[in-house]
Amino acid sequence: MLTKKEARLRRARQTRHKIAELNAVRLSVFRSNAHIYAQVIDATGSHVIAQASTVEAEVKTQVKHGSTVEAAQIVGKRIAEKAKAKGVSAVAFDRSGFRFHGRIKALADAAREAGLEF
Repeated sequence: MLTKKEARLRRARQTRHKIAELNAVRLSVFRSNAHIYAQVIDATGSHVIAQASTVEAEVKTQVKHGSTVEAAQIVGKRIAEKAKAKGVSAVAFDRSGFRFHGRIKALADAAREAGLEF
């Protein structure tokens, strides 16, 4: 029997394998109980092109807690702006095995609205 974490990591591994087959730039999202993090990683998987999180000083001034949907929306907008500044407009969304709802969905929708395609 898999633990909850092992099951999530198994789902994440399957997603990353598929994205690697597509040879696509990926937007990887991780959420903890306290924060949410996003990274745009190149197709080889070896370089982080852009990153944003609720740990950043600029985001901390805007939100009271890093574990809210509003915080995820701000991070989604910031990651899209940073990626576009580096010349990345299309990515594959890697939700790291988390369900696509709540904070993960809010981050994805905000990134789409800010001009990132996936």
